[in-house]
Amino acid sequence: MNIENSKLQKMAMAIRFLVVDAIEKANSGHPGMPLGMADVATVLFAKYINVNPQDGSWFNRDRFVLSAGHGSMLLYSIFYLMGYSDITLDDIKNFRQLESKTAGHPEYGHLSGVDMTTGPLGQGISSAVGMALAERVLNAKFKDLCNHYTYVMCGDGCLMEGISEEAASLAGLLKLNKLIVFWDNNGITIDGAVDQVNITDQSARFKAMGWNVLRINGHSYDEIIAAIDKAHKSALPTLIACKTTIGFGAPTKSGTPKVHGAPLGKEEIAAMRERFDWEAKEFETPDEAMALWRAVGSKSLLMYNEWQQKTKENPEFLNYINNVLPLDWDKELNELKKSVIADQTKVATRKASQMCLEKIVPHIPQIIGGSADLAASNLTFVNGMKTITADDYDGNNVMYGIREHAMAAIMNGMALHGGVIPYGGTFFVFSDYMRPAMRLAALMRLRSIYVLTHDSIGVGEDGPTHQPIEHLASYRAMPNINVFRPCDVVETAEAWQLALESAHTPSILALSRQSVPTIRTSADENLTAKGGYIISAGKDNPKATIIATGTEVSLAVEAQKILADENISVNVVSMPCWELFDSQPKKYREKVLGTAPRIALEAGMNFGWERYVGASDNVIGMNGFGASGKGNEVYEHFGITVEAVINKVKNMI
Repeated sequence: MNIENSKLQKMAMAIRFLVVDAIEKANSGHPGMPLGMADVATVLFAKYINVNPQDGSWFNRDRFVLSAGHGSMLLYSIFYLMGYSDITLDDIKNFRQLESKTAGHPEYGHLSGVDMTTGPLGQGISSAVGMALAERVLNAKFKDLCNHYTYVMCGDGCLMEGISEEAASLAGLLKLNKLIVFWDNNGITIDGAVDQVNITDQSARFKAMGWNVLRINGHSYDEIIAAIDKAHKSALPTLIACKTTIGFGAPTKSGTPKVHGAPLGKEEIAAMRERFDWEAKEFETPDEAMALWRAVGSKSLLMYNEWQQKTKENPEFLNYINNVLPLDWDKELNELKKSVIADQTKVATRKASQMCLEKIVPHIPQIIGGSADLAASNLTFVNGMKTITADDYDGNNVMYGIREHAMAAIMNGMALHGGVIPYGGTFFVFSDYMRPAMRLAALMRLRSIYVLTHDSIGVGEDGPTHQPIEHLASYRAMPNINVFRPCDVVETAEAWQLALESAHTPSILALSRQSVPTIRTSADENLTAKGGYIISAGKDNPKATIIATGTEVSLAVEAQKILADENISVNVVSMPCWELFDSQPKKYREKVLGTAPRIALEAGMNFGWERYVGASDNVIGMNGFGASGKGNEVYEHFGITVEAVINKVKNMI
């Protein structure tokens, strides 16, 4: 749209005064960033961003990520002014209140215009790389049906977080030129001036990572416009360093840390109104400014309507963006389950996962896999996959390099963008590097799938630094994430089916390095979907129940056989997913667990098993870190053995 600078200024002031009024009423919030970046945001939304406020989920809209999520009132003000259908002035007035859609930090799913939950610094800019990557991948297949920009607004904090380095360097490598980042270069953090804690030349840093870098006065409309025009012509992702004043317009607090995260106060706001001759009352927007913003809200309607018409002619694209899995996508996977039972296949579950992917990837075109430099160990790459490069985006594998944290965030971005189902692999122990992004995936209800191999002390010689101990317990404690630890090929295949069908829940597949036998004797029903089930029933009245997961299920079954020879009948329960088991009806859970004494067996931290077996003394597992040595010897050293199970059962009964 062609809007003269004087009108852009009025539009920016409309943002600023909604921001300060809402934060003052809430007596809580962060005015500094929204006041400082209001001019950049006004130009961007008024003249460039293509969205439809009446259909915030329009697939081909430009994505906007407020990586500096504490500045959420900037976003909410724009949504209200543009006329988004699900935000009202009352929502602005209820900023930061319990059950309000205008939460303290933007929350995906609360408002249609929020493209991502942000707040943990560095996550937004990193996930935006995933959005930009997904756009390029789908553009390679569908051309103009997916052809849009990804814009990011971040601050010094986002750039100081290490994850931004990981993600930005990959964006530079892949030349994601439709990614444009606005850096709020105001030189202030909560504790003081940025140069007290960081002297990095960010412009030089981004140039070194293969970015186009521009520097502007973030309060000059002409410079903002010129920079965005240049960014649109670049063959590289662009960082626009916007030199701004934090809290711009606040008479006594602008340019200081005082304006970062606290209300301005009534006197400061009154002085600000006087300074800019802003006669509108609290929460009022002048008619001219409102009319300008509402016109901006409808500027992309023609593009939207044309796109809607084009999509009707391409049902394949609609299946992609609606995440519709192809008919009979798991036919070969189901055949695999039957064949491994017949052949009594004995493999590591990481290998079982690769066997599954060989039957999955050719049938689900939306899948994009990858690994953080461990594809040969995670076995995440299968024949027929094609690695995405800067020269060819029409692929389905990402070489993430040694960037675990960024991998998880980029996967989030791809899942948020839509049309893509991402999975990524690393060693389970290195999920510690991924955890903040995994937590956001759970919070945002995304279908991100983590292939986490080398799942226990069975790793062996690499020792305690590489042997996950507390990880199963810690992820089981995280809401809305399914943690699968399958015992054989059949359970691994079932876990993959569930992960791919769980559209609103991320999944962990914790997979072994060491081989395990096929224990299941039937694949007619997906028993992993129940979370836990009797995998091997004892005869007559069982005297005990052994609950196990993963590689330890085979140890439990072996112990069961020896006990049976001594006329001690026990049930063995495989519990590949606590979360799904806990969601079953009480009667089912009671039937599976039985009334006899119970023990739990798992090569991980004992913590948490008390909920099923009553006391920590009834758990055979780990109470400390692992050790370096052959996997079977390490198991022996820590007492996770068939003999230990037998003795525990005998002592209990």
